Amino acid sequence: MANEKIILGIDPGTTIMGFGLIKVVNKKMEFLQMNELLLQKYDDHYVKLKLIFERTIELIDTYHPDEIAIEAPFFGKNVQSMLKLGRAQGVAMAAGLSREIPITEYLPKKIKMAITGNGNASKEQVAKMLQSMLGLKTLPKNLDSTDGLAAAVCHFYNAGRIEAVGKSYTGWDAFVKQNSNKVTKRKTPATNLNKKKL
Repeated sequence: MANEKIILGIDPGTTIMGFGLIKVVNKKMEFLQMNELLLQKYDDHYVKLKLIFERTIELIDTYHPDEIAIEAPFFGKNVQSMLKLGRAQGVAMAAGLSREIPITEYLPKKIKMAITGNGNASKEQVAKMLQSMLGLKTLPKNLDSTDGLAAAVCHFYNAGRIEAVGKSYTGWDAFVKQNSNKVTKRKTPATNLNKKKL
């Protein structure tokens, strides 16, 4: 039986979430699908997060990926944009973790380097290289879906190279263990706190 696995790549965003899927058969890549979730028509940030979560779960339940590769948020000057992007990424990760699928984060520069050999490549250069590698007939108008596909291809190239890979989580327990500084434990309320002073 052939050694097969499916990788889901996600480019999280609150305007457009891009995603791409590849199948790896005997260490060779095959293109499965790429698409995007358009979110610009929704004003409510929480509705967007709900839709990102639901779409990620739908992709997982449809394609049964063995691993997820996700683009890590880049550090920009706009704090509000970074916060929203971080939430979008967190919600997509939570969807994968809820299905106990291993997740690996990659910095945008690392993804570009894996695809083009240049960490400062443009979205267009990444898309053209993917088109050549995977034999894509056409490229989408928005390049968010090719960014998601690029994350999956980057993960394929980094398979077995643990030192080159970003942060990895295999489930909630692993996430909590690796992020103990970000997790707060619930304290048991003291019984005498409700006593009023006379």
